[in-house]
Amino acid sequence: MEHSKKQSQDLSRGDNMINSGSTQVSRPHLKILTEDQIFEIKRAAFDIMFSVGFKVLHAGARDMLKKAGAVVEGEHVRVPEYIVKQCLVTAPNGFTLYDRLGNRALEIEGRKSYFGTSTGSPRTKDALTGEIHPTTVKDIGIGARVADACENIDWVMPMGSSQDVPSIASDLYDFEAVVTNTTKPIVFLGYSGRGTQLVFEMAAEIAGGMDKLRQKPFLAVYPEPISPLVQPDETIDRIFAAADHFIPQVPGPAVQMGATGPITMAGVITMITAESLMCLVLAQLRQPGCPVCLSGNVQILNMASGVFGVGYPEMSLGISAQAEVAQSFNLPTWGYAGCSDSKVLDAQAGLESGFSIITQALAGLNLIHDVGYLDQAMVCSTAQLILGNEAIGMARKFMEGIRVDPESIARQVIEDIGPGGHFLAHKHTLTHCREAVWGSKLLTREPYERWKANGEKDMAQRIQERLADILENHKVPPLPEKVLTKIRKIRDAGVKELTAKE
Repeated sequence: MEHSKKQSQDLSRGDNMINSGSTQVSRPHLKILTEDQIFEIKRAAFDIMFSVGFKVLHAGARDMLKKAGAVVEGEHVRVPEYIVKQCLVTAPNGFTLYDRLGNRALEIEGRKSYFGTSTGSPRTKDALTGEIHPTTVKDIGIGARVADACENIDWVMPMGSSQDVPSIASDLYDFEAVVTNTTKPIVFLGYSGRGTQLVFEMAAEIAGGMDKLRQKPFLAVYPEPISPLVQPDETIDRIFAAADHFIPQVPGPAVQMGATGPITMAGVITMITAESLMCLVLAQLRQPGCPVCLSGNVQILNMASGVFGVGYPEMSLGISAQAEVAQSFNLPTWGYAGCSDSKVLDAQAGLESGFSIITQALAGLNLIHDVGYLDQAMVCSTAQLILGNEAIGMARKFMEGIRVDPESIARQVIEDIGPGGHFLAHKHTLTHCREAVWGSKLLTREPYERWKANGEKDMAQRIQERLADILENHKVPPLPEKVLTKIRKIRDAGVKELTAKE
C-alpha cells in the first residue's frame, strides 16, 4: 500500500515519465510582420544603401569604404550589397554585458529583454520636490542610484545631460556620476570621439585594464547618425572608438515619420534598417568581429503641433517591427518604452508607459531604454522610473507564460481534495503560493476601508514615499578610493583638453 502511494506521488510529479510530445512552458509573444514583408524591407534597405547612398563626413571612413569597394564621390558614398553581407558575416549574433563588479549581467541575444533608463534630457523632475529644473551632475547621480535600487531596471543610462558643466565634456561628468552610483551595466551617449575614448579609459581603470574591459565590458556606447542618411564625423569617431576596443555599441538612427523619413511606417523601418546597417558596416570594416546591434528609433512627429512625442502606440508598433527585421539577421535589437508625453505622474503617464513596456516585451526586443521620460523626452523623472519599474514587473510576470506539467496540472491534488473541499491548507498550495501571483510593491490591493485609514494615498504619493526611502537608505558599493582618484584625473585632464578645442 505504501509502495503504491509512493508510486502515485512519483507519477504526479512526472519523475518516471518521458513525454517527447509535451511543451511545458510556452511564453507569450508578438509578431508584427510576415516573412515576405521582412524580405521586402530588407531588399529595399540594401537597394537604398547603393542607389541612394549616404553622406559620409569622415574622410578616413570614406577612404576605408572606398578600399572595401564602395563607390565614393566626394562625401557621397554608395555601399554595394556584397560589402554589407560580408560585414554581416563578421558581426556577432550577440554579446554579454557585465556589471561593474565583474558579474555576468545581460546576455544581449535572441529575444531576451532588458530594460534601462531614459537619458539625454536637458531637464529633470526633482526626485524629492518634483520641481522641473535644468539637469545637473547631481541629478545624474541620483537617477543612477534610484535605478540601482529598482529590481526591474537592468541597466542604466545617464538620466539627462548635465547642464552645469561644459557640454562638450558632459559625458565625462555623467559617466562618473553613473558609475559611482550603480553597479549595473551602463549605456552612455558620448558627445565626441575623444570624449568616448576618455570614458573607455575611465572604465578601464575600474575594470583593471583595457584588456579586462574588453573581456568583461560593463558599458556600451550609443552613437547616433543623423537622418536621413548622414554619417557625421563625430558619430563615426564614436563608432570607431568602440570598435577598436570591442566595446558593444548600439547605433541610434532616429527617423521621424514625415520629417526625416517617409510618413509611412514601412518606409521608416526601411530607413532605419539602411542607416543601422551602415553603422554596422563602418564598425565591421574598422574592426571585424566587434559587437554591434542593428538598432534605431521610430519617432513620431505630431503634424498638427510640430512636436515630437514618445507616447504614441505607433512608436511601439514600428520599433517592434524593426526589431523583427534585425532578428531576421540574428542581430541584437533596441527599443524604448516606459516613457510618456505627460508632464506629471498621472493616468496618461501610466497608460503610455505600461503599453510600450508590455508590447515591446512581447516583441522580444533586447535593450529597451527610456524608462523615466516625461514631456516628449525633455524631462527625466525618477518618479516615472519607479512607475515603469512596477509596470516591468507586471510585464515580466505575464511573460513567464503558463507551465503545464504534472505538478502544475495537479491531478493528484484535485483528487485529494475532491468535491466541496478547499485547497488553502494543502501542501501544494503552500509550496506554490508565493510565486503563483505577482506581488506589487506599489499597487493598492487592500480593501477601501483600510486604504482610507492608511491615508488615502494615490500612486504618486506611494511612489514619492519609495523614492524618499531609496534616497535615504539605498547604498551602492563604492569604488576604491585609488580608482576614484584615477578616473577623476582622467576626467579633469579630458575636460581641459576638450574645452581647449572649442
